[in-house]
Amino acid sequence: MPNPVPKKVLLVEDDAPIAELVQMHLREEGLDVMHAASGDLGAELLARSHWDALVLDLMLPGVDGLEICRRARTMARYTPIIMISARASEVHRILGLELGADDYLPKPFSMLELAARVKALLRRTEALARDARIESGALSLHGLEIDPLARELRRDGKLIELTPREFDLLYFLARHPGQVFSRMDLLNKVWGYQHDGYEHTVNTHINRLRLKVEQNPALPQLVLTVWGRGYRFAAEVPA
Repeated sequence: MPNPVPKKVLLVEDDAPIAELVQMHLREEGLDVMHAASGDLGAELLARSHWDALVLDLMLPGVDGLEICRRARTMARYTPIIMISARASEVHRILGLELGADDYLPKPFSMLELAARVKALLRRTEALARDARIESGALSLHGLEIDPLARELRRDGKLIELTPREFDLLYFLARHPGQVFSRMDLLNKVWGYQHDGYEHTVNTHINRLRLKVEQNPALPQLVLTVWGRGYRFAAEVPA
């Protein structure tokens, strides 16, 4: 399997020595770190890209950390935030937490502790996202991740583009692994109608689906034909 894509962390810190140490420790944990030395640049980078975590100093030149935190919480995508601040600025830390920061560390802090807290936040965020997918009926089988909420199919993290009908067909079959459905069954369950003469529509979509999800469409292992009966999604895939 390919190596997982590193999590992206945005570090907004104007103290160069601290920033260098934070970057070094987070990169040693396998994280992809981008550094912004000012609040203005940090706010720009935050708006420009998606980040898996934000390590944010409160006292910054330009836009301050509280404003960056506020902007982050107006975005549709949730980004975990760890604030770091001088020990004396307790009021600012409380404001930061009220604005939506997930955690904070007072300066001076242990770099190992910061790295551990970032990793813990990432794990918690991943667990929450995974639970949300499960509650929405997401499926994970045979290397495929099928998310009905986002209507996305991924293999080993890579997005596979499907038409709406292809997605509906795959999701229906994958929800019933091992169960055989005739073409008329699929027309009724997936297309919402059942008329003689339209069975070729199912065949066409099955063939197109195999081109996208099978390692070898000529020898399918996921979307299987049961001769004389119909189609089924594999309950198990041969090694």
